[in-house]
Amino acid sequence: MDDPDGTAAATGGGTDAVLGPDGLEALVRALKRRGRTVIGPTVRDGAIVLDALDSADALPYGWGVELEAGRYRLRPRADGAAFAHSAGPQSWKSFLHPERVRQWSADRGPDGGLTVREEEPADPSYAFLGVRPCDLRAIRILDRVLTGGRHRDPAYASRRTGAFLIAVECTEPGATCFCVSMDTGPAVDTGYDLALTEVVDGAGHRFLCRSGTPEGAEVLAELPRRAADEATRAAAAEGVRGASERMGRSLPLVDLRTLMRDSLEADRWDDVTARCLSCGNCTMVCPTCFCTTTEDVTDLTGDHAERWSRWDSCYDLDFSFLHGGPVRASPRSRYRQWLTHKLGTWHDQFDSSGCVGCGRCIVWCPTGIDLTEEVRALHEEAVRPEGAP
Repeated sequence: MDDPDGTAAATGGGTDAVLGPDGLEALVRALKRRGRTVIGPTVRDGAIVLDALDSADALPYGWGVELEAGRYRLRPRADGAAFAHSAGPQSWKSFLHPERVRQWSADRGPDGGLTVREEEPADPSYAFLGVRPCDLRAIRILDRVLTGGRHRDPAYASRRTGAFLIAVECTEPGATCFCVSMDTGPAVDTGYDLALTEVVDGAGHRFLCRSGTPEGAEVLAELPRRAADEATRAAAAEGVRGASERMGRSLPLVDLRTLMRDSLEADRWDDVTARCLSCGNCTMVCPTCFCTTTEDVTDLTGDHAERWSRWDSCYDLDFSFLHGGPVRASPRSRYRQWLTHKLGTWHDQFDSSGCVGCGRCIVWCPTGIDLTEEVRALHEEAVRPEGAP
């Protein structure tokens, strides 16, 4: 059936329409009326970060970024685009799988009795505005890791259930982006409620918007919009196609899983770990790294205690500590563990790669270690003839 005003409920590719910049403000208001906390990108402290939005006016209109290994800078844009920037230091993991979560608390009463209270999982109603295709894939990976197996994380499931996802296709890749290599962007495929593609040209500033779920179609129907025209569809498609062709980084076209498996004794590990600080920045900014540890804290009286879950990193010397010492005592072994797990053995555990090509680990490494450069060097070493320099 024809749908001239673009409001029919749909799943998958869904209904499409064109929104103006006022449509984003209406979108934020519509989501807030539904009781959702809207999280999206905004400018703060010299970076584009994710935070709660009271209005679409807080979006980073007119701001882009300059990225390189170990470098991140904001730069003004003349076109006023809201989403013409690459991934910032945070990912949506910060909200779905927070850095610290209290698990339980205990208090000793005057009679010496102990009362233990399990922490009830929070039940926020999130709407994520501006989810990049790579981050959309990262959320799906976290879903598989944290809710898809025997060891389900109820706190993650509580935050993730019902989250409304508004994806934004990339038209402006960063110098450190390599999502094409990982088949995670710059176009979105599935897993969104609404998807936006920003277009700024002679016909004005607008957003091609399509729904991916019935709820997405319901929200779209509440917004000021017009039927999608072929010129806007073509401009949106060209923007995404152009982003694919201007991708800043790439990985060699080889079986990465096999490369990681067969390179465990490569000399390149010594080269990269001579530069690695084992700081764990790459794991903190990675949208799919999920490891946690637990810590117990008490007050000075000893009458109150709490147990917290917090992010951990395979770069931490104590991460693999067993009786007698750590399993991975050298920086070489810890960096190798991270990279081979991310690109190789993640497949064995979770049936996918653990990397989505967002490039955050490259940007936020204080010594500028570049994952794509290291993988390329491992591949070149693997195919180098024996005895060649």
